[in-house]
Amino acid sequence: MNVSEIMSEGPISIKEGDFVTHARQLMRDHLLRSLVVVDEDNRIVGMLSDQDILRVTSTRSNVTVGGYASQSPTVAPDMDVMKAAKLMVQSKQNRVPVVASTVDHTVVGVLSNVDILRNVELPRNLPKTVKEIMTKKVETCSPEERVSKIWGRMLETDYTGIPVVSKNGKPIGMITRRDIIKSGAVRISLEDERATRPNDSPKVETVMSTPTYTLSESDSVRSAIEMILHYDIGRVTVVDEHGKISGIADRQDILGSIVSVWPEQTSENRF
Repeated sequence: MNVSEIMSEGPISIKEGDFVTHARQLMRDHLLRSLVVVDEDNRIVGMLSDQDILRVTSTRSNVTVGGYASQSPTVAPDMDVMKAAKLMVQSKQNRVPVVASTVDHTVVGVLSNVDILRNVELPRNLPKTVKEIMTKKVETCSPEERVSKIWGRMLETDYTGIPVVSKNGKPIGMITRRDIIKSGAVRISLEDERATRPNDSPKVETVMSTPTYTLSESDSVRSAIEMILHYDIGRVTVVDEHGKISGIADRQDILGSIVSVWPEQTSENRF
């Protein structure tokens, strides 16, 4: 199976000279985690991720996209899907631009980890349970914490989402990059808030996503994929027998587990 068979054609894109405020609006309106950045001739410049948006602390409306777009690997329409998946895992990208060719960098589509997870047939020797693939070191926050603090933590750690827990340690929600951008809290300057407005930032409980989507450690990787695709979420929270958080399994964890065992499969079992 080639990239062209599952990619999204005509992706929403933004010009490098457009304002970051416009990029934020597009992400909010279309529930996107990243945007393709192109020049005036629709040639690839890079990708603007929700993490890049979080790094823009200025409240000025004339800040342009060009200075914040990140370099991104590209894939071609005729590339094998699993080769593209390996490239995405290695580069830690959840979406990559599809360009016409290595010579012609005109953007013709975008390939996401969701596209791959929705279409790939799982390898037979894929790890059986989410416990085997989850990220075990999990940072959490309380609903009373300020969004600005979580924002800063996401910038430092590159987390895409942080579970919100009650006083007894049970998961009650998730705060993600998308939640922060959608809320508009990202427009507050970190410098201003630290200096003069420590209480202006909203509390996590007013921004976080609920309900929390959880699986037990013994649930299958397939069930994690089904939950992520059905609810359009980036990750599931894994809990132990006591209902306490023991890990997080996100799209990249799952895609990485598929890629890691793929060379052992025969071509007949691929898709």
